[in-house]
Amino acid sequence: MRIVGVDFGGTTFTVGLVDAESGEILREEQHETRAWEGFEKITSRVAEVVNFIKEDAEAVGIGSPGSILNGVVKFSPNLPDWRDVPLADRVRELTDLPTFVENDANAFVLGEKWFGAGKGYDHIVALTLGTGVGGGVITHGILLKGYLGIGAELGHVIVEPNGPKCGCGNYGCLEAIASATAMVRMAKELKDEFPNSEIFKSNEISARVIMDAARDGDELGRKIRDRAIDALARAIAGFAHIFNPQIVILGGGVSRAGDVLLKPLRKKVKGYLMPSFINTFEVVISPLLDKAGVLGAASVALENLRR
Repeated sequence: MRIVGVDFGGTTFTVGLVDAESGEILREEQHETRAWEGFEKITSRVAEVVNFIKEDAEAVGIGSPGSILNGVVKFSPNLPDWRDVPLADRVRELTDLPTFVENDANAFVLGEKWFGAGKGYDHIVALTLGTGVGGGVITHGILLKGYLGIGAELGHVIVEPNGPKCGCGNYGCLEAIASATAMVRMAKELKDEFPNSEIFKSNEISARVIMDAARDGDELGRKIRDRAIDALARAIAGFAHIFNPQIVILGGGVSRAGDVLLKPLRKKVKGYLMPSFINTFEVVISPLLDKAGVLGAASVALENLRR
């Protein structure tokens, strides 16, 4: 079976033709979203690319940012004029293929279930650590979405009461401390205190630069990393107590720091767990890397087709 996966974002969208059995991406194209052009023009261009690469495909899966219910994008922070737009129906009309849409973080956890570190597990928590922090939960093999289908906003659990203001309007959310955006913000805020940090010798401050500095023993890099790890550990322990997962999977740009993130995080998580939860799950980094978006989107269709 072949599925078209569309990893849809406010800046770019990537369309891939996926072999559902092997997880191989057979063809792939990336294009600018051009968010200012509006819903009709954007969906027309997405559908045009889908039609170009859809050879023998049976369905289209789309992972999109925002609150999504039954294929309708209710709201998307990256596409500010999108309110209650029928993304699934419009792409279906233009491609003549069954089309399914899911929040991109939910698509990520589905991608891990079908093709990644979650394969073979029925109880999964997944976190994407990028510009923001997204999350998805699978329990008893089923994607957990909640009453209105917009639940599992794991990046917006409060881990530091009265902490930094988050983009959602609350204070101390996981996203406000452990996202790439938050880490860069912290570095800039502490520049006067650590003017000689290796971080400021780079042409551009990024989460990768900060994590590399932490790995090399830089004091500011370690300070930011340790704060992000503590926030993540508090959140993961809380998710473990609520969802009782078999595995917690980390993806997104920040996760690529590897052991400089993972080793201290695993240790810190144990410190926040009830004794009965220790060693009941593992924390791992997603193996999908740059393929996670397209494979996650394809998994949205797979999940619906194989119910």
